Amino acid sequence: MIRFIAVLFGIAFIFAGVAGFMPAFTTNGALLGVFEVDSMHNLVHIVSGVIAIMAATSLKATRLYFIIFGIIYTIVAILGFWRNGDLIMMHVNMADNILHIVIGVVSLFLGYYAGKKPV
Repeated sequence: MIRFIAVLFGIAFIFAGVAGFMPAFTTNGALLGVFEVDSMHNLVHIVSGVIAIMAATSLKATRLYFIIFGIIYTIVAILGFWRNGDLIMMHVNMADNILHIVIGVVSLFLGYYAGKKPV
């Protein structure tokens, strides 16, 4: 099940990254009119999605992906809150920060607890 969730994460991130480049999905640099995006942000989403799908090839890789991904996204969220959205290479808004912290916590949960075999 966790491997399937990784594929869903991958699809969602690739879609978000591609949609961020499409004017039909962005308004004034905001994906769906809510999430601030730019080219670097979109590329990060696409790369995250591709890595998620690649990691879904084994349970061990999937769990490792979610742990690393969760740590990175949680740090990005904390930096976004702390630096008022300025992440040097890209800028995020409050909606991005909240989404990043949720994704980070869910990913950490999936990596550490989901998919474990009962003892």
